[in-house]
Amino acid sequence: MGLGEHFAHQLASRGVDVILTARSMDLLEKVASELREAGRTAWAFPCDLSLPDAPLQISRFLQENGLEPQWLINNAGFGDALPFKELSPERARAICDVNMSSLTELTARMLPILKKFPGRARIINVSSVAGFQPVPWFGVYSASKAYVLSFSEALYEELRNEGVRVTCLCPGYTATNFAKNNGLNKKFFTGAQSAEEVVRAALRGSDSGRAVVVTRNRLQIFGLRLMPRRVVRRVAGMVAKTYR
Repeated sequence: MGLGEHFAHQLASRGVDVILTARSMDLLEKVASELREAGRTAWAFPCDLSLPDAPLQISRFLQENGLEPQWLINNAGFGDALPFKELSPERARAICDVNMSSLTELTARMLPILKKFPGRARIINVSSVAGFQPVPWFGVYSASKAYVLSFSEALYEELRNEGVRVTCLCPGYTATNFAKNNGLNKKFFTGAQSAEEVVRAALRGSDSGRAVVVTRNRLQIFGLRLMPRRVVRRVAGMVAKTYR
């Protein structure tokens, strides 16, 4: 759903066959069926990325079906708008597992396959504008997205001369189920950019070889780089409190 669904459809419109993975087989099959009706081949593999062996499950699925993808899109992610003291240890661990651990391990398992297709291979990792600063009351999520941003930029530099393009997508407010699923006040998402718009920007950025794509709030991000760190975290905390 959300960005993932639009990535699937926009890639299919480019003539790309896709492999979909998420927790819900019903949602996966719905999207896969739509793509098949449009003339594409689509595989659906249900998998919970919060489980420690999820990347290995996906890797085995690819091997068993003789699949060697040329693209990897790490799109799954979530976080709770809560003070850290109210976040259960299990929930905090799950956020880290999905947003960081699975993303990293899946990238490591996929990279040998991607490197077979120099010039065509791509990685798109979905971070957030929240990854540019600490966000109190949303601390685990923002920290995990900062990791995604840093990891992606490092990987971009390592692979830029090896035929694998790496792009980190950092969306601002986007009209998806993110607010509902993560305890945010939906009124702050009024006038948000569409998921379709964000994915289109991500693919354009990947096409042009950009390391980082920020779809909104560009001036805000520029300002964050100039402001003292203590001011950044205090302002971010004041804003984040109103989201809950």
